[in-house]
Amino acid sequence: MSTVLEKPVIDEFGVSRFVLQFSPFIEMSDEQFSDFCQANSDLRIERNSRGEVIIIPPAFTETGAVNFNLVIEFGIWAKRDGTGKGFDSSTGFVLRNGAVRSPDLSWIRLERWNALTDAERAKFAHICPDFVVELRSRSDNLQKLKEKMQEYLDNGVALGWLIDALERKVYIYRPGAEVEALENPAEIAGDPVLPGFVLDLREIWS
Repeated sequence: MSTVLEKPVIDEFGVSRFVLQFSPFIEMSDEQFSDFCQANSDLRIERNSRGEVIIIPPAFTETGAVNFNLVIEFGIWAKRDGTGKGFDSSTGFVLRNGAVRSPDLSWIRLERWNALTDAERAKFAHICPDFVVELRSRSDNLQKLKEKMQEYLDNGVALGWLIDALERKVYIYRPGAEVEALENPAEIAGDPVLPGFVLDLREIWS
């Protein structure tokens, strides 16, 4: 099995992403993909629904700081609420369409999480989170992120936030509803999926 490394597309910030294709094409099983990720543990890796392996560059430093604050705010709520389990950006989930995605932040209701076996939890679990956040970095193409958010929605997410700190916009995704775009909001609320959770965006924008 040989590997073809597609020519990267350079975005406006001079950052590229690579898509690995295997020639002749071979679709890796979940176990093979898990082994591939473990063998390349220094990389952040996803897989799209076509079976292509995507190597994602690390977030720039400013975005990492923003994501840290986001995780803290959400973590405080999640611990107090106690109805679900939160996950950071290093967590991979296998969606119904076969893609393996790693949201910047995600949350699953406890009854769904507890329904998984220990063996299922030990690998990339076959489950779509109830709530996901994607935070746009300077290394991210906005259109690609929007497509990823739609993919989450198509695969069962109940609430999704795409936070674009570069343009100070938030895109809210809900099943059966048009995408809501907010310009420079001071805060956003997670009701009814995340009852009582309000994200203060002033630190995100600063």
